[in-house]
Amino acid sequence: MKKRNALYILSLLLALIQLGSHAQTIGGNSSYNFLKLPGGPQNTALGGINISNQNKDINIANQNPALLRDSMDAQLSASFNAFFAGIGNYHLMYVKNIPPLKMQLAAAVIFFNYGKTTATDAAGNIMGSFHPMDYVVTISAAQEFKPQWHYGINLKYIQSAYGQYTSNGIAGDFGITYTDENKFIQVGFLAKNMGSQIKAYGTEKEDLPFDVQLGFSKKLSSIPLQFSITLHHLHQFDIRYQDSTFNENIYSDNSANKKFTTDKIFRHVVLATQFYIGDKIELTVGYNHLRRTELKISSGSNGFNGMSFGLGVLFNKIQFRYATGYYQNTKGYHQFGINMNLREYFNWKQ
Repeated sequence: MKKRNALYILSLLLALIQLGSHAQTIGGNSSYNFLKLPGGPQNTALGGINISNQNKDINIANQNPALLRDSMDAQLSASFNAFFAGIGNYHLMYVKNIPPLKMQLAAAVIFFNYGKTTATDAAGNIMGSFHPMDYVVTISAAQEFKPQWHYGINLKYIQSAYGQYTSNGIAGDFGITYTDENKFIQVGFLAKNMGSQIKAYGTEKEDLPFDVQLGFSKKLSSIPLQFSITLHHLHQFDIRYQDSTFNENIYSDNSANKKFTTDKIFRHVVLATQFYIGDKIELTVGYNHLRRTELKISSGSNGFNGMSFGLGVLFNKIQFRYATGYYQNTKGYHQFGINMNLREYFNWKQ
C-alpha cells in the first residue's frame, strides 16, 4: 500500500512539474511576482527561499507545505513587513492537526498594501486616486506517507487590483521532505506556483512565476550550527535577466553577451546559516546570489545587497522574530513576527 502511495505521489508530482514548466518565465515576464516574496521573518532571514529547514515556526510551511508537522497544532502566526516607500505586507497563518486523518491543515493570508496612488490619464491630467493591493489566500495540507517522508500541498487564490486593472488566479505548490533525525539531515523538494490566471489584467493572460526548488539542511552534532543550501529555478539553467534596452555601461547585470558558467550556476543558489544560543535564541544569516547580481550597478557599491539577517527569541508559548533583507546597498527593510501556541495559552486538549 505504501509503495502504491509513493508511486502515485511521484506520478502526480511529475505531471504537475510538466504542466507548470510549460508556463516558465524569467525576469519580469510573469504575473503575481509578489508570490516570490517570503511569508514570514524567518523565511526572509534565510535568504528568501528555504524549503528544507524544519523547526517550530509555522511560517516555513508557506515556503514548503510538506514542512507542516503535528507538533504545530493550534499555532497562530502574524507578521508585518515594512517595505520601502510606505509599502506594507501583512501575513496571518493558523495550523490545525487532524488526528483521524493523520494530517495537518493550515490557512494563511498574505496582504500587500501599496498606499495611495494618484490616477492620471495618458496626458498626465490627474483623475483622482486609487489604492493598489495584492493578496493571496492559501490552504495547506500535509501528511506522512512513509517513515521520515512527508508530502504537502498549497492551494492559493490570488487577487490583484491596480485601479481599473484587476486580476485573479489560482495556483498550487507540491512539496516533499525527507528527515533523518539521527544524522540531523533535512531535504526538501518543491514545485511552486503551478496554475493560471482566471481573469487577466487586460485581454491576454500572463504566466505565473513557476519554480522548481531543491533544498538541503544539515545541523552539526557538536556545534549549535545549521547550514542550508537551496537551489531554485531548476527547470531552466540560464536565469539571467536579459534586456536589450539596458545600457550595459550603467547596469552591469545585462549579461546577454557573457558566457560565465559559474555565474549562471550560482544564480540558482541561496545559502543560510543558523546559530543557536541555548534553546531560546536563534541567529540567522542568509545570502541570495541572484538578488545580489540583479541589483548590482557597476557605477556604485553593491553593499549588503542579497544579504539577510534574523533574530528569533523562542519560548514554549510564544516566539518573537525579526528579520531584515537588503535590496539596496545600505538600506534594509524590517520584518517583525509573533508566533503563539494557543494550546499552551488556553490549555486545549489534543
